[in-house]
Amino acid sequence: MSIFTGGASAQILIAGALVSAITALFSARFFIHEKAFFLFNPVRFVIWVFYCLIIFMWELTKANVDVALRAFGFKKINPGIVKIETDLKSEYAQSMLANSITLTPGTITMDIAEAGDKTYYYIHWIDVATSDIKEASDGIKGTMEKWIRRIWE
Repeated sequence: MSIFTGGASAQILIAGALVSAITALFSARFFIHEKAFFLFNPVRFVIWVFYCLIIFMWELTKANVDVALRAFGFKKINPGIVKIETDLKSEYAQSMLANSITLTPGTITMDIAEAGDKTYYYIHWIDVATSDIKEASDGIKGTMEKWIRRIWE
């Protein structure tokens, strides 16, 4: 069966995997600035899987319900941009937190700024409940930052 007719043969899948592996092998030095095989640590890998399947899915579910209630008019919308802070040091951890925030409905990470030893995110939030950095940080990050720290730092 051909990939052009809607299916993929074993030869096409094997060729794709080989090309992907070769490309990753030669391009990794340009994109990976920290430990390349960091997640090969079994404990960190298990924590990462737990984060993806349990923690992030729970935050995603809560955000979806919240946005649905706002879309149907049960809750008011109060959009705005807030500044939150994180003390994550690893670029991978900072990226994972920014992506996790963006992937949950109702929030979009617009910018990441560093000042001294702190990192600040500018987040467009569907319901700006507070402009206080600490309270907004707790409301948006939830438990995600704690688990991401366990994975990357």
